Amino acid sequence: MDENDFHHQIKEFVHGHGAVNNKFLSRFSRGDSTEQEFTRGAVEFFHFSREWPAILATLLVNTPDEEEAAELTKILVSELGNDNPSQRHELLFRDFLRSMNIDPKQAMRHKPLETTSRFVNGLKKLFSSTDHTIALGAEFGLETMAIPMWDKLIPGLKIRKNTTRPELDITFFTFHRKLEEGHEDAADHLLKIHVTSREEQRKFLTGVTTVLDLLEQFWLGMSDYEV
Repeated sequence: MDENDFHHQIKEFVHGHGAVNNKFLSRFSRGDSTEQEFTRGAVEFFHFSREWPAILATLLVNTPDEEEAAELTKILVSELGNDNPSQRHELLFRDFLRSMNIDPKQAMRHKPLETTSRFVNGLKKLFSSTDHTIALGAEFGLETMAIPMWDKLIPGLKIRKNTTRPELDITFFTFHRKLEEGHEDAADHLLKIHVTSREEQRKFLTGVTTVLDLLEQFWLGMSDYEV
């Protein structure tokens, strides 16, 4: 398949996947999540958020191509706040938890749901894959679905902030959304410089599909209703 056609089709696949288009996120976006789901979701997302820089670093150190490594470095440094440690993304999420009266230390000790553990462990396995094209596919899948994901989470958070939780600090989400276009551009560049053959396209799609399937179950695991 032509490289441009593959790029277009795989982005369409990501944006149409249940990792983004599922009943739980749709309800959340409308402000229809229950208080239990809202609290559960915050803690489960924290388990992912605090592991993410280490997972991304694993991909970086296993990247043989210097140009690819440069793009991944940009994403990782952004996650760590660039030159401002107070903007470290995981720290911003801790502020979100505190605004919900959740102690981050307690949240760290909370046993994650099985769906969360499968997602995080699946990410670790994908990003440390000996087949680097599969690992890049997983990274591309996450970065490409991020903007649609934030665009569902943020409206639901704003509804909650404007109604039952005026003290809610949603900086993590709004700040992350502003940065995400740069992350997606970097992921697009990785695809274009690395995935050039039909076999590489197949492996890349395997990484994309696997990570999105895990992410879909991660979201549905937070729900009181969807299974």
